[in-house]
Amino acid sequence: MTEERVRQHASLGDLARLFLTLGTIGFGGPAAHIALMEDEVVRRRGWLTREAFLDYLGATNLIPGPNSTELAIEIGRDRAGWPGLVVAGVAFIVPAAVIVGITAWAYVRFGNLPAALALFAGVKPVIIAIVVQALWRLARTAVKTRWLGVLTVAAIAAVAAGVHELVALVAGGALSVLGGVVARPRDAGDQLGIGMPFGVPVLPGAPPLAGALGVATGVPAAVSLWSLFAIFLKIGSVLFGSGYVLLAFLRADLVERLGWLTERQLLDAVAVGQVTPGPVFTTATFIGYVLGGIPGAVVATVGIFLPAFVFVAVSGPLIPRLRRSRLAGAALDGINAASLGLMTVVTWQLGRASIVSVSSGVVAVTAGALLATRRVNAAWLVIGGALAGIALGM
Repeated sequence: MTEERVRQHASLGDLARLFLTLGTIGFGGPAAHIALMEDEVVRRRGWLTREAFLDYLGATNLIPGPNSTELAIEIGRDRAGWPGLVVAGVAFIVPAAVIVGITAWAYVRFGNLPAALALFAGVKPVIIAIVVQALWRLARTAVKTRWLGVLTVAAIAAVAAGVHELVALVAGGALSVLGGVVARPRDAGDQLGIGMPFGVPVLPGAPPLAGALGVATGVPAAVSLWSLFAIFLKIGSVLFGSGYVLLAFLRADLVERLGWLTERQLLDAVAVGQVTPGPVFTTATFIGYVLGGIPGAVVATVGIFLPAFVFVAVSGPLIPRLRRSRLAGAALDGINAASLGLMTVVTWQLGRASIVSVSSGVVAVTAGALLATRRVNAAWLVIGGALAGIALGM
């Protein structure tokens, strides 16, 4: 049914170098991370076929947790087994956690964010160009039939009209299976894989960083590290959805129930997680530092990301088996098509927020042209976007 999934060898060192780089330059949220991974893992290194990459992307929507981080863990497991699973995931998380930790230190010490965050305005248009290129390449593989094309367009329309992302993904898988059954009767040997609730790699925007950010005051005198770990472990184990869902979970526990954070501190923490590179879940690193210094940052980060490693370790080996089943493969095709639709909507939303001037439009078009004609490495484009942002005063 599929072409060979793996094409080129990758060592643990290769995985570490790649995902340390992506964790450092990965601005823009999950959609951008997925685009960067596709560019490096499929197009440049040939570690996976595009179809295998799409299958892993679809699978991350079946389990709770941060989708792009789980995709990195999936790639590491595929390439180098259990050691690769750990190396790829940790390498992707650590740079972002360190950057957020330093930002949290400045927040606690000075009461605001470093002025260096201003350079992100130049990075955002570049990220949009990278995501658009990746969407085009993934669509050529994911939309294998007219029916899958219809499902992709339907997912775009449904999410844009306000239908919940989980519903769109479930419907995509179910309708793809239905289309396969109608087109060809089921063989006796076919089995349909059973999936868990679906998650979504969407991040529609960030809470505003308005004015002077709140100073880290009003923190409880003593916060138990075990309690902090348990709260973030619970969130990482059950959270599906966008950064706004994360905000809701954190607010319920840390602001309303425990009173450990103020509303302003929580909004600042989520904003930092969204505008810094790497996984949005490094919001936990910021909160952990505010509440418990370096030990708090470490236990909060480990707590929120640990479930992702466990879920991938359990579910990852099942994906090739599901692909071999005709009906389960059809469901995965539908999930992939719907996921592509969700990423398209997210890209449109991010683009409207990122390309807001002539200069940002020029940066986006230039980056897109370089990607299409010169195959420039995305890391250099991100650096160039940051420099352009500073030079043009964006």
